[in-house]
Amino acid sequence: MRPVFTPWRFEYVSSADKRVDGECIFCRAHASQNDAETLTLWRWQHSFALLNRYPYTSGHTMIAPVRHEAALDALDDATMTEMMVAARTVIRALRELYHPHGFNVGFNVGEAAGAGIEEHLHLHVVPRWRADTNFISVLGDVRVIPEALEQTFERLSVALRSHLEGERVGQPEQG
Repeated sequence: MRPVFTPWRFEYVSSADKRVDGECIFCRAHASQNDAETLTLWRWQHSFALLNRYPYTSGHTMIAPVRHEAALDALDDATMTEMMVAARTVIRALRELYHPHGFNVGFNVGEAAGAGIEEHLHLHVVPRWRADTNFISVLGDVRVIPEALEQTFERLSVALRSHLEGERVGQPEQG
C-alpha cells in the first residue's frame, strides 16, 4: 500500500478555528438557537448532530456529546448509547438521501489521532462512494463537494426528522 499525503488536511488540523469568541464550537452550536447557522441537524438528550463545516463528502455529519468532554472513556453509558443510536439514525437518513456505497464512522481521540478539535469529543459519520477519492485535493489543493452545505442541511434535517418522529433515541425500536 502506498501512502497518499494530504497537506491540506495538516493545514486545517493545525490552524482551524476550534473556538469562536473563546467558546468551543460544539458547545456554541448546542447553545445556539440558530440551527441553520451552526448546521445543527438534531438534538437528543445527551448528544446532538451537526454537519461538518469542512466535509470530506456531502453529508459528513458529526455527533457530539452535550457535555464538553475530550475523553471517550469519560462518557457515561447513556451518552455513549445515545451517540451510537444517533449514528445509526444518521446513517439511515444519509442512505435514503444519497445512496452511498459505504460509511466511515469513528472517533479521532486526541490530536495525535487526527482530531481537529480535540477538546470536545465527536463521532464522524462520513458517507462514501466507490471511487469517491480523487487527486484534486492533493494536486490542486481543492476539495470538491458536490452540494452546498445549506442544501445538505435542509435535506438531511428533513430526512432525520422523518426517521425520528415517534422514535426515542436510546430506547429499543418497536416492531
